[in-house]
Amino acid sequence: MSSRLALSPCASLQSECTAAPGASEAWLPWLSAQIAAFFVRYRHRLIFLHAFMFLLFIVVIGGPLLLPDPPGDATPLNNLRVAANFALWGIWFPVVFLSVIFTGRSWCGLLCPMGAASEWVNKVGLQRPIPRWLAWEGTPLISFILITVLGQTVGVRDHPEAAAEIFGTTMLGAIVIGFLFGRRKRAWCRHMCPIGRVLGLYSRLGAVQFEPRVRLPGGDARTERGICPTMIDLPRKTESRHCLTCFRCVNPGAKGGIEMTLRRPGAEIEQIGNHHASHSEAWFLFLDTGVALGAFLWLVLPIYQTWRQNVGVWSLERGWTWMTEVGPGWLMSVHPERGESFMWLDFVMIVGFMLGCMIVMTAGIAALNVVASWLARRAGAKRDFKSCFTELGYQYAPVALMSLVISLGAELFEPIKWTMFGHAGVSAVKATFFLIGVVWSIWLGWRILASQDVPQAKRWLPSLPGFAGILATGVVWWPAIFGV
Repeated sequence: MSSRLALSPCASLQSECTAAPGASEAWLPWLSAQIAAFFVRYRHRLIFLHAFMFLLFIVVIGGPLLLPDPPGDATPLNNLRVAANFALWGIWFPVVFLSVIFTGRSWCGLLCPMGAASEWVNKVGLQRPIPRWLAWEGTPLISFILITVLGQTVGVRDHPEAAAEIFGTTMLGAIVIGFLFGRRKRAWCRHMCPIGRVLGLYSRLGAVQFEPRVRLPGGDARTERGICPTMIDLPRKTESRHCLTCFRCVNPGAKGGIEMTLRRPGAEIEQIGNHHASHSEAWFLFLDTGVALGAFLWLVLPIYQTWRQNVGVWSLERGWTWMTEVGPGWLMSVHPERGESFMWLDFVMIVGFMLGCMIVMTAGIAALNVVASWLARRAGAKRDFKSCFTELGYQYAPVALMSLVISLGAELFEPIKWTMFGHAGVSAVKATFFLIGVVWSIWLGWRILASQDVPQAKRWLPSLPGFAGILATGVVWWPAIFGV
């Protein structure tokens, strides 16, 4: 272990988060140094990569609008429109979410065309001070909920026009925010990007961290001074969620500054109390998991159709004929040529169902977390109740992440059915991913209790509510992942 880590007030944490004893102490720092040296050497050329990704974004999002509807037997191998859809939902989405485990928010810092575009226009924009409403912790949550709900009502996974609307609107938002606010910073990436905050949350599970060689006291802080595009006060940095893995702060030749290190995946959450645990982020985890769940359950649960029928009859009995009228195409799916035209009834039901799932799931997980926090304090946790609640909320991150990957990125697994393993192979791989998420979440819950100084002999009781919540999360996600 490097002697400079002893200068950090989190030295005991570093010994747990970095390489394991033995041979790994030799090769992990060497590997970290090689990776950092490569990106430092070529970081001035990332602008060309950003330009390429921007053009690729235009092709993948705009190209399908110019192509005819594919035939029923079309595959990614013989139809460009199907290939573009597979690239978006079968490769980009699941790979980006899985990548945070291994490379942190590298998508955001190295590849994302939206963040790059926001930063480009910022250099020539108005550069106004970032307003309070934008810097509010709830802004990215509202952004995520709005985009997720709108994506379902317009049919973002099925219609290229909807994909162009959702991703085009997001790109426009990034450009407008970048033009208006911040001084050579990515206000969009830190404060408003609906995907960025989700990736930031799950990047706490990641194996990559950027840490100051000499950490100043005071904990994480936000500052618009310095080189960090997401306004991290680098000498006080302890958390990963706002770090874009852009390597701008890394200077291998400097005695001070920031260095990249590798750690065991999940180590930050195991010791989340030392990494600026955020109360709003814990609630964000509950809420975004619930609304994403609702986005899939309305498609697969028969009870949704029963409720839709009942609400439709109830509305007509009261003379609300507008509920059976087709709505505007920018707000809902209106594609009669493809046999799909949503009425206001569909819009109201989809939105209501998704928000209902979000509220019910959040209330259930939060209630179990309250019980777990109370039991943890009774068992000897050296935290106040709010801190216990916040820290234990993070144990749900792995199962929530795997659920999103398997459901939203389901097409990633589809090529398996073309092999000798068939559909059974697809289910087996999905089940493996899901089991990893469940077991990992249970393990994190146990480790978080340990970090709160709950004695091992007493740890089993406060871990039970978390165990129940994790299994419940699995049960409610099961229909969305594997079917009813």
